[in-house]
Amino acid sequence: MLLRGSFLIALVFLLAFSLLPCHVHSIDPYKVLGVDRKASQRDIQKAFHKLSLQYHPDKNKDKSAQTKFSEINNAYEILSDEEKRKNYDLYGDEKGGPTFSDMNYGGPQGGSAHFTYGGHHDFGQGSWHTMGKNRDSETYSYSSGKPGGSSRSYSFDFGSSGFAGDLFSNIFDAFLSKRSFSSFSSSNGPSSESQTIQNTPSVNRKVFKSKISDRGLTWLLLFYTPNMRGLQMIQSILQEVMGSLKGALKVGSVNCKTEQEFCKELGVWPSTMPRIFLYSYRSSEEGSLVEYNGDLDSRQLRKFCQDQLPRFSKRVDLSAFDFSPNKGKNMPQVILLSTKKETPVIWRTLSGLYRKRLLFYDAEIHDVSNPVMKGLKVDSLPAIVGILPTGETHILSAGMVVNDLESGIKEISELLEKFEKKYKKASKETASESTCDSNDERVPLLTKENVRGLCGEKTSVCIIGVFRRPRTKEKLQAILSSVSQKRMMRRQDSTKDMVSYSLLDASKQSSFLYAFDRSGFKSSDGLLVAYKPRKERYAVFTGDLNFENVEDFVGLVLSGDVQFKKILREAELK
Repeated sequence: MLLRGSFLIALVFLLAFSLLPCHVHSIDPYKVLGVDRKASQRDIQKAFHKLSLQYHPDKNKDKSAQTKFSEINNAYEILSDEEKRKNYDLYGDEKGGPTFSDMNYGGPQGGSAHFTYGGHHDFGQGSWHTMGKNRDSETYSYSSGKPGGSSRSYSFDFGSSGFAGDLFSNIFDAFLSKRSFSSFSSSNGPSSESQTIQNTPSVNRKVFKSKISDRGLTWLLLFYTPNMRGLQMIQSILQEVMGSLKGALKVGSVNCKTEQEFCKELGVWPSTMPRIFLYSYRSSEEGSLVEYNGDLDSRQLRKFCQDQLPRFSKRVDLSAFDFSPNKGKNMPQVILLSTKKETPVIWRTLSGLYRKRLLFYDAEIHDVSNPVMKGLKVDSLPAIVGILPTGETHILSAGMVVNDLESGIKEISELLEKFEKKYKKASKETASESTCDSNDERVPLLTKENVRGLCGEKTSVCIIGVFRRPRTKEKLQAILSSVSQKRMMRRQDSTKDMVSYSLLDASKQSSFLYAFDRSGFKSSDGLLVAYKPRKERYAVFTGDLNFENVEDFVGLVLSGDVQFKKILREAELK
């Protein structure tokens, strides 16, 4: 058996090595650019620019210039990419796997390849080592080196049953998929790859329904069966991607051998190769599985994952944004103000997690001296602003600095949940406040926080009831509530003419009235101001306050039969 095993293994390697070229020439990118192996990116870039100008075919007419120019570009492509450079330094191949590029097989220059079954034996510049036995498999290692140069080693794991067929299968798989190979395994015992996959959390039907489906967080899922090759490599790529998006992404694996019904239920079955899916919320609020069909490259997979993250935040123009409460959906509204051209990953992630509890918006802003920013009292970016049921704005955070994605999501989540509680409390208080007529809609009190929503640029006309005494306030509250509801029922106000009704406490907000009267109507207790924010014009009613007179005045204002005057200055609230 020993002789037969030795013969078979030797035969396999003779055949395997015959598939490789006998002389492989590898150009050293460091030598091409003339830089040291410890050269900085700046040194590499300077060398590249100098040589590319020297050998550019348009300037250098030498016949070899084109070839040299291509070598320079290829060398720069390797050394300018940190990952490719690292792979080249480790393996001599920028693709990230060991190669045989510095070896000659049986040639006159040395570099011979020999094999012994059991023990250790040296021949020339190469040697084979017995690494040991593990149940039904044995591992061998080949080392190749040149005098005074670098050495390389390759490990091969063989099982005692049918190893030759599996070895060739692995070799051909590696060549056909254009991936370099470093190890091959075939064993009747449990494979190291099927054990390693356990480091990624297992997902079954129960876990999927309780932690993944419709939970708002994006999951990267590997569907496999234990006998598949390349699991260890794929798992390391998935872990690397998760590490860069930790907090926004989770990783799991589904063993379709033990979870056959679950895999069939999802319509996912890895026949010969593992399959990668993303549970994404990009196309639907409920979430769905989207398969990744790109190259097994961490950067490409990470880009795919980022592209599939939730997009429930609406991008808006801050100058045109309506800060009034959203009456269609009785949900808290939050807006992120940042310098980012696109919605940040952290905000997209949060929009998925809280998509059923909050309405998300985001806007690009660079100048904190912007009038809107001043009105919101935001003095640093990035900032998160919430809108309460009364139309008041609440700053959740301004100038926040987060250490990483995961901790940032946690910190902002706490802020959002606190604001949600504040919003619910404010909603209850607003609903419980009594009105003169329980059927009337309560007219809000105009404040600095809600003035933009009630009397902003999107409002055509603001009807403001001005009072100084509590009794006058109650009277105006009842009249304006009835007028606003009556006109709404008759639909006399067209949709293009947005009309708001509010109250103003002149004893506390006299500065607002100076925009309409030099004295600020100091002697008046009970009057109406019709204010057009867009046109900066106003009209005043100082007659008897009763339902008929107020309704007539509002009707004349909306029909254009009242003369408006230019305001004296900007209307501001303290």
